[in-house]
Amino acid sequence: MTNVRDPKAERLLKAWETPKGWRYWSAVNNSEVGLWYTLTAFAFFLFGGVLALIMRVQLAFPENDWLTAQQYNQIFTMHGSVMMFLFAVPILEAISIMLLPEMMGARDLPFPRLSAYGYWCFLIGGVFVCGSLFFGVGPRGGWFMYPPMTTEYQTGVGPDIWLLGLSFIEIASIAAAVELIVGVLKCRPPGMRLNLIPLYAWYILVVAVMILFAFPPLIAGDLLMELERALDWPFFDVERGGDPMLWQHLFWIFGHPEVYIVFLPSIALVAMIVPTFAKTPMAGYGWIVLAAVGTGFLSFGLWVHHMFTTGLPGISIGIFSAASEAVAIPTGVQIFCFIATLLIGRVTKSVCLLFVLAGLATFIIGGLTGVMVAIAPFDYQAHDTYFIVGHLHYVLVGGTIFPIVAGFYYYYPFVTGKQLSERLGTLAFWLLLIGFNVAFFPMHYTGLIGMPRRVYTYPAEMGFEIPNMISTLGAFIMGCGFIVLLWDVFRSKKKQPYVKRNLWNAGTLEWSGQVPDKPWGIRSIPIISTRYPLWQQENLLADIDAGKFYLPDAEEGLRETLVTSTVDAEPMQCLRVPGPTFLTFFAALFTGGVFIFSTYHWWMLAGICAVCSFVTILVWLWTGTANIPEIESKDVGLGLRLPTYVSGPGAVGWWAMFITMLGDMTAFISLVFGYFFFWTVHQEFPPIEFDGRPVVGPADPWPLVAVGVGVLAWGMVLLSRRWNRKTNPILFIAGSVVTIVLAMVTAGALFWSAYSVGMDPTHHAYSATVCALILWTVLHIAVGAVMLCYCLARRLAKRMDHLHDADIVNVTLYWHFLVLTISITGLVIAVFPRVA
Repeated sequence: MTNVRDPKAERLLKAWETPKGWRYWSAVNNSEVGLWYTLTAFAFFLFGGVLALIMRVQLAFPENDWLTAQQYNQIFTMHGSVMMFLFAVPILEAISIMLLPEMMGARDLPFPRLSAYGYWCFLIGGVFVCGSLFFGVGPRGGWFMYPPMTTEYQTGVGPDIWLLGLSFIEIASIAAAVELIVGVLKCRPPGMRLNLIPLYAWYILVVAVMILFAFPPLIAGDLLMELERALDWPFFDVERGGDPMLWQHLFWIFGHPEVYIVFLPSIALVAMIVPTFAKTPMAGYGWIVLAAVGTGFLSFGLWVHHMFTTGLPGISIGIFSAASEAVAIPTGVQIFCFIATLLIGRVTKSVCLLFVLAGLATFIIGGLTGVMVAIAPFDYQAHDTYFIVGHLHYVLVGGTIFPIVAGFYYYYPFVTGKQLSERLGTLAFWLLLIGFNVAFFPMHYTGLIGMPRRVYTYPAEMGFEIPNMISTLGAFIMGCGFIVLLWDVFRSKKKQPYVKRNLWNAGTLEWSGQVPDKPWGIRSIPIISTRYPLWQQENLLADIDAGKFYLPDAEEGLRETLVTSTVDAEPMQCLRVPGPTFLTFFAALFTGGVFIFSTYHWWMLAGICAVCSFVTILVWLWTGTANIPEIESKDVGLGLRLPTYVSGPGAVGWWAMFITMLGDMTAFISLVFGYFFFWTVHQEFPPIEFDGRPVVGPADPWPLVAVGVGVLAWGMVLLSRRWNRKTNPILFIAGSVVTIVLAMVTAGALFWSAYSVGMDPTHHAYSATVCALILWTVLHIAVGAVMLCYCLARRLAKRMDHLHDADIVNVTLYWHFLVLTISITGLVIAVFPRVA
């Protein structure tokens, strides 16, 4: 054990200590934020589970009037939304935020305040969405929110709560994805090349990239639906040229990858648990990595799997049916590798392994029924029946819940230093396994004999009574299993001794922590040369504890970790990460106010919150990012000296901007997809006239003027960055001012192209789509101008100079994407109608 009287260890503990008292909630440590995240997501899971039990009571008897149709629909909608948006994705991001730094031998993730901001967004948004149920105004259009049910036939704010509240929550998911991608790629210990990183990190990297490309289409769809509900822009109104099928495409482009976004991190937990209890390295490491990447890739080609009954062309159904069958191949590869590892190892019995095996078994059943519904003729019969409900829960619960519970038992000693009860765990296991199968297996039969899904009651004497009663009993048995689990997790363990270090004798680096663990994450950052360093590198723990590796001290009293190269993990920078602050909480609170007050059309309060959020985020960035260090380089140990400030592709901030803009561009392309979708479904698009009025397009030549001026503005940004590097502040300032003026001209030209001809976005879907593209682009131009103003202020305040130019470098990267957005918008709305 480390002697904490050692001055180096004391300074390190002081730098990384967790705030006490009420300041505890200002913490940004990955260990604290990850714990909050995990507990909050689990609380939402329990809430969703209670809603499920209420639904099962309603369906236990035919013609039951315990709930009204409206109450049932609100509970049904909230159950699905909570489980998918407030538990399935957040719980796995939460676990990753908590585990990944220790697993990668890092002190923390590169943007701890971003993680804290994401958590507070998640908490505020989740409470807002769930709270609507207690006031009778919850959404009742299903967790999928299909129009026109949610646009034409529902009054009240329920759909708006779903649209705006969950869009707010999606900010948290995307923020966590950015953090995790950069963490895996740039914050590994020296020597840990990509082919040596833990399988968990590979899975999380794949999933975070999937989130980056799957969530933005849903955000784009939410934007379009909210514009229709709030401003009457008819994207989904058939009578005015819209089409509800656009929502289904955007939703399921998100929705089917979502299944694998949920599944892959759960399998990641399995990939960490199986080698530990088999006492051998994972068999087929490379095959598992390829299978995970392949699953992520194929998952984006399956969304029409959910739309076979919507009247699509046969060729489309055939292609997507084949893709839906093909995704079983990489999934099977992963399962066979797990089985092979257990067969070649010396398996040790444990509750963790019981839940792993249950998860694999139930997921295989769900996968087999998934192959069935991937065959279009069978799907025609089973679609919208309880067969799909059974299939969905076998995949999601079997593939997600059982591995997560296994992870709870496996990593509980890592978090608390105490062990959960094997006896209570075994009882919980059998209750959960039996209850799960009793609850959901009969649903396949219920669906095959004709019971439709999404109904709040059913007539007597149709044969549905007995299987529904069995399912309800199974749900309550399952509920008892979770009660046992809760008791085991939260019962007092004060008298229980701490477990020994590395209780399970695992081989991966997260188990190098002392018991009880210290807030520094790891005493010194080691050199890694194997996939299971605790098994295969001699004296590693002793050397880590003795501070024989990198960053064993915190001479300046600052929080520091290493940044390494993307592929080979060569040390590149000593990164100083910011410490505790309440700014993240207030930024999330004000951001939430924008969404929440907009739901009720309280525009004044929403505007005030927007201003407060903007100012808070500016203060956060101004004080906590890209600060010029007091020393240019630092001795990090072992005779290595690293810079303390890096800009460009070697910097974590550059990567964060690049990754964020990829997600932003995906949302924009989803809007462009909507434009071309309307073109494919209408014989004439854009139409000449509608409802006795001409349908006008944007006025010539203003969209092309916007493109030309936007390209010129982008060029000026490049020149401004160059002038700054050549230590010419006057030219930098002049160039930035000119760019801001050109940006305003670009936005004005786009706005004028629609305004000058009186384009009415409420008239026809074409007008609405053009205006949506213009609105998106103008807002992004405004953000780009604000970014340049920020850089000007930093230069004038001497917080940025020719050597420390990360701000302008990152803003230039933003403008690379912005000029693409301007060009695509201008060409689509001005040129395409003439060449189509």
